[in-house]
Amino acid sequence: MSSSSTVTELASGKLLLDEPAENVLRIRISNPDKRGALDHEILDTLAETLWTREDRCIILTGDGPVFSAGYDIGNFDDPEMLSEAAERLVAHPFTDAIRAIEYYRYPVIAALNGHAIGGGLEVAVSCDIRVAARHVKVGMPPAKIGLIYSHSGLKKFMEVCGPGNTSELFFLGRHVDAARAYDMGLLNYVVDGDDLEDTALSMACEIAANAPLSLVGNKEIMRTLREVPSELPAGVERRLVELRETCFRTEDFREGLKAFAEKRAPEWKGR
Repeated sequence: MSSSSTVTELASGKLLLDEPAENVLRIRISNPDKRGALDHEILDTLAETLWTREDRCIILTGDGPVFSAGYDIGNFDDPEMLSEAAERLVAHPFTDAIRAIEYYRYPVIAALNGHAIGGGLEVAVSCDIRVAARHVKVGMPPAKIGLIYSHSGLKKFMEVCGPGNTSELFFLGRHVDAARAYDMGLLNYVVDGDDLEDTALSMACEIAANAPLSLVGNKEIMRTLREVPSELPAGVERRLVELRETCFRTEDFREGLKAFAEKRAPEWKGR
């Protein structure tokens, strides 16, 4: 199902955008000389792009042998400069990029073509669905370099793969293979490397063909449930209930029921 389309280069060519199918945007991290490391320009451009798009599914992947090796924090020969660079990167552009992924209205698929380490793995975990090539390894190395990870990042990992697996990732700091990452709950699917692109695109096309209001509403509810305490304040719970109830009064809901009954593809209007 592989497809080609015009490629747009952003962030000095370190982000490659194309539209391989209707309502699907693919974003490739292309920084091969630095193993897909995430610098200010990549992160700022990724955030700006996501805040302005309306594609019904996004595939975020890598261009080269690695998905992303994490933060690009410069020269390790100068610890003082390294510390300052890391603080600047994590405090602003990385947080903004993560937020843009999480708050993108429609689903985002991470297609891990290569290893996802550190901040690169958090980028993947911030996506809604993760599919990886069988040879991929993932890891969280903060303990190896004396870094205390953000509370928001740790909370996200605990939600995705549980406290025990999060402890294993962050306390041991070792890389785990795709099979183990799948068992931990970090990955939804593991496929042969040659099948990764087609698998991700097939999923994206299926998502993009679904009711847009359902995608947006369900993603907002799931995100909100992760953000608030388990016992929701009355106002928040009421808003989520009302959000769900709005779908019952839409043209798309009625069209969806009709199309299902008639065994045909629905024609979504977004209203």
